[in-house]
Amino acid sequence: MSDPRPIGVFDSGVGGLTVLAEVRDRLPFEHTIYFGDTARVPYGVRDLSEVRGFAFEIIEYLTSLNVKLVVVACNTATAAALKASQERFEVPIIGVIEPGARAAVLDTRTRHVGVLATEGTVKSRAYARAVHYLDAGIEVCEQAAPAFVPLIEKGIVEGPELEAPAREYLGTFKERGVDAVILGCTHYPLISATINRLLGPEVRLISSAGQTALEVGRILSRRGYLRRPKHAEDFGRSTFVCSADPEEFAALGGRFLDEKIQAVAPAAVL
Repeated sequence: MSDPRPIGVFDSGVGGLTVLAEVRDRLPFEHTIYFGDTARVPYGVRDLSEVRGFAFEIIEYLTSLNVKLVVVACNTATAAALKASQERFEVPIIGVIEPGARAAVLDTRTRHVGVLATEGTVKSRAYARAVHYLDAGIEVCEQAAPAFVPLIEKGIVEGPELEAPAREYLGTFKERGVDAVILGCTHYPLISATINRLLGPEVRLISSAGQTALEVGRILSRRGYLRRPKHAEDFGRSTFVCSADPEEFAALGGRFLDEKIQAVAPAAVL
């Protein structure tokens, strides 16, 4: 049995491409549709109720394209809308918070976990709840990093313009003895080199992208939704859609994925 329907993945911009890359790496035969809401990025500074409305619109759009599963590849949107979306739509929907929290609980030795995230995700306390559900004794230190997403969306992933706010944000983790930091925004793996250098090698950085991709594979397998092509070379295809500035999205996204992105078109969901 083979299910050729695509997997839908969405984020406020290009950050969710880190999740898409992991999904494609672990499930190379699956077709994917990636939606970047570039008209309304960033989500992290918006009210969670507003983000929830955006998520509903995008999931409605993706389901109209007959996707078999939706990945909310955005921490803010996961915090704001995952549960409500799962209740509202029939398609399976997974987020990025629980996989990241699970990895942090397994990796921490000092039982002091840091969460570096957008303002919206920090305010939601979604990571703290997810970690404490698994281990109530772990101390969770959450730090908002509002400057990061706008810089990353401009293609600034290193250098003094990035390092100045990074030093400010990461100081709290050093003071609290954190030994595992969850990158609580899918944009942040793109600047992990700077974060890792400033925190030091004794602190483990956790990106939920890989764990989320594993969860996608498990769900598709259990439901019999995996695509099983007749020929081994019949790899999945990726379609990229955005809500504004398709040329800019293609240029920036192509650098992140290290490939040329084609067929990027504005989406009529707004």
